[in-house]
Amino acid sequence: MIDDANRGFSRSRLRWHSHSASRRHAACATVARVAGVTVLIAFSGCTVGPNYHTPAPPATNTYTPTPLPDQTASSPGASGVPQQFVAGLDIPAQWWTLFHCAPLDTLIREALANSANVAAAQAALRQAGENLRAQMGTTLYPSVDAKANATREKFSGVTFGQPQLTELLNLYNASVNVSYNLDVFGGGRRELESLRSQVDFQGFQLQAAYLALSANIVTAAIKEASLREQIEATGHIADDEDAQLGILRQQLALGGVSRVAVLSQETLVAQTRATLPPLRQSLDQTRHQLAVLAGKPPSDTDVPEFRMSMFTLPQTLPVSVPSSLVRQRPDILAADATLHQASAQVGVATANMYPQLTLSANYGPEALTPAGLFRSADMIWSIGAGLTQPIFHGGQLSAQKRAAEAAFDQANAQYRQTVLLAFQNVADTLRALQHDATGLNAQTQAWRAAGGALELTHGQFRVGGVSYL
Repeated sequence: MIDDANRGFSRSRLRWHSHSASRRHAACATVARVAGVTVLIAFSGCTVGPNYHTPAPPATNTYTPTPLPDQTASSPGASGVPQQFVAGLDIPAQWWTLFHCAPLDTLIREALANSANVAAAQAALRQAGENLRAQMGTTLYPSVDAKANATREKFSGVTFGQPQLTELLNLYNASVNVSYNLDVFGGGRRELESLRSQVDFQGFQLQAAYLALSANIVTAAIKEASLREQIEATGHIADDEDAQLGILRQQLALGGVSRVAVLSQETLVAQTRATLPPLRQSLDQTRHQLAVLAGKPPSDTDVPEFRMSMFTLPQTLPVSVPSSLVRQRPDILAADATLHQASAQVGVATANMYPQLTLSANYGPEALTPAGLFRSADMIWSIGAGLTQPIFHGGQLSAQKRAAEAAFDQANAQYRQTVLLAFQNVADTLRALQHDATGLNAQTQAWRAAGGALELTHGQFRVGGVSYL
C-alpha cells in the first residue's frame, strides 16, 4: 500500500512538473531580467558615509619657540665633540647604529628576533589581516553551499486531488544553494575599509614595538655603562678617603689631630661606601632588564657588558620637519589609522539605515529513494531577491549612527593630541641635547679648574707649603 502511494505521489509530481514546464521557462526569463536589473543597481550603488582624509599637520615649521643652533656646545675630550643639527634629514631605521657599538647592534638584532612583545604584535597583525580576508569573502563574493536532506513525511492527497493518497513516504533531495548580499549602499565596502584601517593600525603597532624595544635596549645599555663608571669612581673615592683616614689615625697616635677628626673621616668613608650597594643593585636590575629585553631569562650570561668607552656620540643629529614627522612616527600613524577606522564605521552605521538587498538561488534533484537522486529524479530550483527596509527599530539605528559619529570625534581629538605630544617630545629632546651639552661644558671646565688647583697644591706640598691633608 505504501509503495503504491509513493508511486502515485511520484506520478502526480511528475504531471505537475510537466504542466508547469512552460511556466518555469517564463519564470526563468522574468527572474533573469529582474536579476540583471538588480545587479546593475548593485554596481551603480553609492557608498554612504564620509570619505576619509588625513588631517593636516599643525601649521608650523619648527618645534621650539626659538630657532635651533647649528650645533651643540663643545667640550674638551672625546665626549665633548659638538653635534650638528641637520634639518630635513630623516633618521635611519636602524638608528642605534649611529652609536657605532657592535655589541649593542648584535644584542638589538637578537632581541628583535626573540622578543615576546614583537611576536605578539606580529600575531595581532596576522589576525587583523585574516579578519579582513574573511570579511572580503562575505562582502565581495557570493556564498555557495551544498545541502542534502532525507525526510519521512505524511502527505495529504487532497493537495494533488487524490484524497485517498494519505500515506507515509520518504523524500530525498540534494541541492546547491547560492546567496549574495548586494552592497547597494556601501555598508560592506565601509566595513572592509574599517578592517583595512585595523590592519594598518596593527602594522604601526608592530613598528612601535620594534622602536620601543630598540630604544629600551639602548637606554638600558647606556645606563649600565653609566652605573659601571659610577661604581668605579665611587670605589676610587672611597679608597682615597680610606687612605686619608689611615694618615689621620697615624697623626692621632702622634697627637697631631683630635679624635673628632678621625671620627669625622670614618663617617665620610662609611657614607661613601654606603652608596655602593644601591648602585650595584641598580646595575644588577639593569642587567636583568637587558636579558629579558633580549628574550632571555635574567640568569643568562650571554648579554654583553657595556662601558661608556664602547659608545660614540653621533656627530650628525637628523631633525625631521613637522610635516614629515606626522608620516613617520608610529604613534601618529596608529592614531591616524584609528581615526580612519572610526570614519568608516560612520559609513557602516549610515548604510544600516538603508534597504538591504539579497539574491538567493538553489538547484538540485529530488527523489523518493536515495538511488533516484542519480537517475531520473525531478530537478527542483528556486531563485529570488529579498529586500529589507528598516522602518522602526525604536531609534536603534539612528542612535548607532550618532554613536559612530561621536566615536569619530573622539578619535579625531585623540589624533590631534597625539600629534601635539609627539611635537612636544621632539622639542624636549632637542632642548635636552642643547642643555646637556652646555652642562657637560660647564662640568668639564670645573674639572679642569679642579685639576689645576690640584697641581698647584702638589707643588706647594713638595716645597712644604701645605700639609698632606
